[in-house]
Amino acid sequence: MRYYRLFSSGGEPILAVETDNGILSDLTSVAEDITDVEDLALAASLSGGTLDAVVSHILSTSQPKTYDLSEVIDQSKDGAGELGLDRPYEPPEVWAAGVTYKTSEMERRRESETPDVYSMVYDADRPELFFKATPQKCMGPFESVGIRTDSEWNVPEPELAFVLFRGEILGYTIGNDVSSRTIEGENPLYLPQAKVYDRCCAIGPCLVTPSSLGDPHDLNVSLTIYRDDAKMFSGETSTSSMTRTCDEIADWLQRHNLVPNMTTVLTGTGIIPPPEVTLQEGDVIVIEIEGIGTLENDVVAV
Repeated sequence: MRYYRLFSSGGEPILAVETDNGILSDLTSVAEDITDVEDLALAASLSGGTLDAVVSHILSTSQPKTYDLSEVIDQSKDGAGELGLDRPYEPPEVWAAGVTYKTSEMERRRESETPDVYSMVYDADRPELFFKATPQKCMGPFESVGIRTDSEWNVPEPELAFVLFRGEILGYTIGNDVSSRTIEGENPLYLPQAKVYDRCCAIGPCLVTPSSLGDPHDLNVSLTIYRDDAKMFSGETSTSSMTRTCDEIADWLQRHNLVPNMTTVLTGTGIIPPPEVTLQEGDVIVIEIEGIGTLENDVVAV
């Protein structure tokens, strides 16, 4: 199942689930205190069942309101409808893994003054893991992501992301690890400044459970950047090109490091625009991952 969090025109949160293709069932209309997927994950954990099983039981014993997903997306783009897409959940922490694709390793070697560090981490047992965002710095669908004005080369990084609950992978979403490549290229020790700043991350549009997604390491990923409604850049990759698995990354992150439930982990990118392509205010970033959906954000300078 795919879980979406919506907000009404009055600002009230709504948790919905996509059971049939393109149809959202409003779980909050069944019980007003069902507004967060984390609460349902806890109920599933305590009952020994799965998240999807708990929701299937709720749906089988109730008659929730339903919405057309495409209409909700259209309203979210316009910003003037009865419903809008929110982040699918609130991530208390967002982490990211770096250099998990060969293309990423090669591009970072090319841009860096100290290229060997990237080859070393690509081949090492220990992955590169870094803190990416707090909830306040993490945007949702159709919200603006930021670029730093002290970097000449700013790019989106489309990534498969997974969500942890009680140490296990609860589900998957799309992540955008917006990055200041000029700053990181000057010195790898500048990584926190290149990665962590206002509006530096986006997730969405939904959380997909493992049973619904299938193999997370065999998904098509695409990135398109639009400028003035024209396609400025596009690229594709597959998560089959990842050198590390999601389970491996999850294991390393949680070694000697207790992370809260709903912590989100971006797994690295295989699509990197060339140096002549840099984000500008007003650009629109569209990331699609097979089985999950589309994450769209515009760009502002911060």
